[in-house]
Amino acid sequence: MNLQMEMEKHRETLIVRLSGELDHHTADSVRMQLDEEIARGRCRDLVFSLKGLQFMDSSGLGVILGRYKLIKQKGGRMVICDVTPSVFRLFEMSGLFKIMPVVDNEGAALSELEVAL
Repeated sequence: MNLQMEMEKHRETLIVRLSGELDHHTADSVRMQLDEEIARGRCRDLVFSLKGLQFMDSSGLGVILGRYKLIKQKGGRMVICDVTPSVFRLFEMSGLFKIMPVVDNEGAALSELEVAL
């Protein structure tokens, strides 16, 4: 299965919706597209919505963690939402929940970043 990525800008927040599989086959493409969008400087904060993400491996974790570090360096914040049970378990085992907030849905993520809908 492939990966689909949809990006939507909400004020200074980039919402990234991923569905499919984020693995070693798709990680580089996602990384490059996100880095380009972040480098344009039009977003301060980042929301990853993973509702449709069915599989993620360590390459996918690397993409998530790398974008977290990039956004932090720019003074922004990142929130993860809509995490499926299998991906949730991977995040839990990796310890990523200790450094970045995970919430139920996009509305809660935007509220976490104090962005009014």
